[in-house]
Amino acid sequence: MAVKIRLARHGKKGYAFYHIVVADSRAPRDGKFIEKLGTYNPNTNPATIDLNFEQALGWLMKGAQPTDTARAILSYKGVLYKKHLLGGVAKGAFSESDAEAKFNKWLGEKEGKVAAKVTKLATDAKAAEKARLAAETKIAEDRAKAIAEKKAAAEAEAAAAEATEEVAEGAEATEAPAEE
Repeated sequence: MAVKIRLARHGKKGYAFYHIVVADSRAPRDGKFIEKLGTYNPNTNPATIDLNFEQALGWLMKGAQPTDTARAILSYKGVLYKKHLLGGVAKGAFSESDAEAKFNKWLGEKEGKVAAKVTKLATDAKAAEKARLAAETKIAEDRAKAIAEKKAAAEAEAAAAEATEEVAEGAEATEAPAEE
């Protein structure tokens, strides 16, 4: 029986959510599985991966073959690197403590990269919000300026109309006594 580590799709249409499972290769994608190793949510940024590290490593050591996507997830979490290091320990290339030190160093670097990405996303979101707010205030100022110019033009027009009315009334007043 060939055993695969693969993804089983859940979630609604257009909003996929996956379970990382160990299943017989002949079983359907969302069908019967042997064991659930964790979950994968690609809808968040960065993607949320909840994985039982020890169980995944155990299945890999027993010979389970991951699919391409499952391999990428296992590599991202360090399961494949840990398997590689344990293979080196078994061959006598280095000791188990050296392997553990290498893995912990890699894990620290990986966590630093993920934390840097999260902070970059947060700062980019804040910068975008600030830029959007500045653009909105500029638009509001431009609108207020345009309205003020319109009101000033209307007031000037009204004042000019009043002045012409007064001149016309004054002209009528001077013409009226001459007619009598």
